[in-house]
Amino acid sequence: MKFFRSERVSKLIREQLAIIILREVEFGALVTITEVEVDKKLEHAKVLLSVLPASKEKSVFTSLNKDAGHLQHLLFKKINIKPMPRIAFALDRGLANAAKVEKALLDE
Repeated sequence: MKFFRSERVSKLIREQLAIIILREVEFGALVTITEVEVDKKLEHAKVLLSVLPASKEKSVFTSLNKDAGHLQHLLFKKINIKPMPRIAFALDRGLANAAKVEKALLDE
């Protein structure tokens, strides 16, 4: 099985960032990193998150965007790769959409 560097970096960022967020940031909600997408040049990493309950999504993203520089620094100290992709947070709506589809199917 052939692995590309961006895929390995993506997996590494997902694992280490999950640990860092668990230790460093308090949300009052369940926050899960569902996927990390790293571009081929390793310049940007899009971190997709799932937040439960959904009412806390806005406060979680406000907190993460405010602490993004600090989280980036801690991540660099942990994995020390060059270039370190700049992280950006986004909401993963896949689980919510799947739940809506399942509910619609059950209601029929």
